[in-house]
Amino acid sequence: MECMYCKGKMERGAAPFHIDRNGYHLVFDKVLAFVCQQCGEVYFEEPQVDSIQAAIRAIDVQAKRIASV
Repeated sequence: MECMYCKGKMERGAAPFHIDRNGYHLVFDKVLAFVCQQCGEVYFEEPQVDSIQAAIRAIDVQAKRIASV
């Protein structure tokens, strides 16, 4: 696989994912991904993206309950 930015070689590995959203900060230290060996660009595959999105949706629900006054 070739990096779309620098044309370097992409290899399977792991990369961090983080997001600031709705008053919380979510961090996954290691998510399976393709990582460019030249520039470090990260591509997450569909199953990992789906899992991240599901986690965000679930945390959004709980964050609303926590923050409700």
